[in-house]
Amino acid sequence: MYAITIPVPGGPEALVWAEVPDPVPGEGEVLVEVVASGVNRADIVQRQGFYDPPPGASPYPGLEVSGRIAALGPGVGGWAVGDEVCALLSGGGYAEKVCVPAGQLLPVPDGMDLVSAAALPEVTATVWSNVFMVAHLRPGETLLVHGGGSGIGTMAVQLAKAVGARVAVTAGGQDKLERCRELGADILIDYREQDFVEELRKVTGGVGADVILDIIGAKYLDRNLDALAVNGRLTIIGLQGGRTAELDLAKLLTKRAAVAGTTLRARPLTEKAAIVAAVREHVWPLIAGGRVRPVVDRTLPLRDAALAHAVLEESAHVGKVLLTTGAA
Repeated sequence: MYAITIPVPGGPEALVWAEVPDPVPGEGEVLVEVVASGVNRADIVQRQGFYDPPPGASPYPGLEVSGRIAALGPGVGGWAVGDEVCALLSGGGYAEKVCVPAGQLLPVPDGMDLVSAAALPEVTATVWSNVFMVAHLRPGETLLVHGGGSGIGTMAVQLAKAVGARVAVTAGGQDKLERCRELGADILIDYREQDFVEELRKVTGGVGADVILDIIGAKYLDRNLDALAVNGRLTIIGLQGGRTAELDLAKLLTKRAAVAGTTLRARPLTEKAAIVAAVREHVWPLIAGGRVRPVVDRTLPLRDAALAHAVLEESAHVGKVLLTTGAA
């Protein structure tokens, strides 16, 4: 088969289209013929040489795919060759075929095309596990989403609105903010021109956000604490703004707040399977009912992975960028 490889870490040009051995499904795995793969910022960090795959994972980038089951490994039940699926991966999605633990498979939602389904696994698993399983967002509460125009942001807005929460977003520029409004965001903050703490306090009567989903990290830590409501929960899932910052414990104690940091890629198979099962139970009905949808900015051929990475690094996109193999 062919896959996107990274012989030497570097810029987008480090992504090399190459012929590689076909994967063989092991115990509890299925082989998926890939139709489309989602592009994530974690792929960029891996390309740069700062985010190695977990032990035993494919060395190729790509954390989510859609496609058709081509073969079943030993001990797999409940799936059949030819089933249309999407899947959460630890790596290997930028390829024509990939092996997936059966517990990380999801059926393509009713009424959705196979290519668009590749935009779902990573964002739904990330948002549901952090906003609902960790931070326990409840109806009537306020969620602040940093990076509202991203793949994760556009999904977080929709899922929070679907459960009856109020949603605030930060994004760069009115075009992205307008797209967030169309998805249901109630409070729009242009981080280039506005201070999100001040704006959030204005519209919440000084209360702040009950839950914050943060992709920035160190740069926003102190201001995120300022923006939290009493008994608020901050979940940090990215480090775009650095990894080291001081934490004012007095603020944390005064607000009786909680700070959680999570990653998804390196979790044990059992934890990933539990998250995927929760997504299938809670999110898939919302998608099938038309209340939630993936937002796809553009699709590009898999060979053009370097261009896809450049698009993400420019941050002018809204939603997901997908790579297609032509197998559809």
